[in-house]
Amino acid sequence: MKLFPKRGLYAITQCDNKSSETIIEEVKAAIRGGAVVIQYRDKSLVDAVYVATELAKICRINKIPLLINDDIALCIQSNADGVHLGKDDHDINEARKHLGDTAIIGVSCYNSLERAVKAQDLGASYVAFGRFFPSSSKPLASPASIDTLKKAKPTIKIPIVAIGGILPENGGQLIQAGADLLAVIGGVFNDNPEQSARSYQPLFIDK
Repeated sequence: MKLFPKRGLYAITQCDNKSSETIIEEVKAAIRGGAVVIQYRDKSLVDAVYVATELAKICRINKIPLLINDDIALCIQSNADGVHLGKDDHDINEARKHLGDTAIIGVSCYNSLERAVKAQDLGASYVAFGRFFPSSSKPLASPASIDTLKKAKPTIKIPIVAIGGILPENGGQLIQAGADLLAVIGGVFNDNPEQSARSYQPLFIDK
């Protein structure tokens, strides 16, 4: 059983117009740069089973969890460690029923502390808030307030993930407000994933 990390960089794949091998090599690079969680998110899903299975092997070797965005069946097929669920996806109880008690289940909570409390009560492994900054990966995502992170910290006892336009220059304020992990797509995978992932690491060093 892999536990969800309490702190660190959470890298989410950027798959548009990239070959399966490129996605796999970029994930390897992000892990070398210090990513502690990988989420496979692919809206085209052409070689999804192959890519997810390869990523699961890589993550297993590196002893970090692989999560699948939205897709319980793909999680089972690829032997990944769990799923990340949005508001239009499966619910936590359904995911638990199919994946078992040890699976990691994360839930998008957008800007809703109420949704996060409910997810925690239902047995989520972590909650994610965002987007906090303009994001090219999710340009239409509704904005979240840093105040929501501050309010969540005393109430939420499971790890809190922040997402949305996060860069090394702006991530510190989210950690200061209460985020435990920073979920990043473009900031890692737009250019040189290993070096980009490494540039986030100083944010997680207690000063």
